[in-house]
Amino acid sequence: MEKTEVIVEGAAMAADNPIIKLKDIKVAFDGEQILKDLNLEIKDGEFVTLLGPSGCGKTTTLRIIAGFLEPDAGEVIFEDKCINGVPAHERQVNTIFQRYALFPHLNVYDNIAFGLRLRKVPENEIKKKVEEMLALVDLKGFNRRRIESLSGGQQQRVAIARALAVDPRVLLLDEPLGALDLKLRKDMQVELKNIQQRLGITFIYVTHDQEEALSMSDKIVVMDHGEIQHIGTPEDIYNEPANAFVADFIGESNILDGVMKKDFKVEFSGHVFDCVDKGFNENELVDVVIRPEDVDVCEPENGMISGTVTSVTFKGVHYEIIVDIKGFKWMIQSTDIQHEGDEIGILIKPDEIHIMKKSKYSGMFGDYSSFSDEMDYISDASAVFSETDEDDE
Repeated sequence: MEKTEVIVEGAAMAADNPIIKLKDIKVAFDGEQILKDLNLEIKDGEFVTLLGPSGCGKTTTLRIIAGFLEPDAGEVIFEDKCINGVPAHERQVNTIFQRYALFPHLNVYDNIAFGLRLRKVPENEIKKKVEEMLALVDLKGFNRRRIESLSGGQQQRVAIARALAVDPRVLLLDEPLGALDLKLRKDMQVELKNIQQRLGITFIYVTHDQEEALSMSDKIVVMDHGEIQHIGTPEDIYNEPANAFVADFIGESNILDGVMKKDFKVEFSGHVFDCVDKGFNENELVDVVIRPEDVDVCEPENGMISGTVTSVTFKGVHYEIIVDIKGFKWMIQSTDIQHEGDEIGILIKPDEIHIMKKSKYSGMFGDYSSFSDEMDYISDASAVFSETDEDDE
């Protein structure tokens, strides 16, 4: 325990120093720009997640840090030294892939020892290190197990142990939980965060799963079309998204056109609301973000605004309610049951209204007009194919 505390304390002291800097990184494939002047700093000891949809450039960014890919332009800085051109095996980083890349002809012990043997580490030191790694990933006693006899989660743990055995300064993880079922994935999220905190090293994690990013990260980097849209803590990203893309990608959001009348006053849906935002021009056009869980349902006559319920879906802990308010379809999440066709009012507190400047993403997200139709189609399709199709998860 004392050793762990010393390690974590040391990592905390170093956390203000960037271990990796990406400066003006550009990458193009077949004439298509994948990364566009990307700039990013990652501090020592951070758990950083690169988050975004397929094709946004997050895996390309990871490969550049790993040394598997050289940028067309820009610099990769590791501890104040440019490492452009330094091959992957000479960098103080290691990578875990979604498919683990374990050696099926080697047992658990030999898989974990592989990198150490390449480095000519004495066998007595290898034995000690392998036992340490097996304890770290909760696989004590699995030394001689064959890889094909392990579950997906156990194989994942072996991959983590093998990557960490060579003491990398930075661990890169490319969608490492994608092949696991939902429950095991959630368990491994907790395990990965615990391991990172115990070792105090930098983790850079790639995923398109918003829940993974929110639950594990110290810092999230939201990407789209090769550009960083927002960098911040999970709380910052969720509560104060930089633009409509970020608001829509991180959870559900109602994103409406609004007018900032003056500081702390915004108009949307035909009503002027109190808010906590300031610094906009008077009568500036803005995007207004309201999370579905932040809306209170009341009687129509008591609401700030009111509308008609167009669909209700039971989600276990709450009902997902779609409401037509002046032609805009809102999503509301409430524990109180409503019924299709009901007239309801809604109340919104000032600190639940988030104001964003207009961007190229304005008008693209946040209206659930097609939501009910999509859900009906999916429900019908599920009913038809439920007997023959298996869940991809």
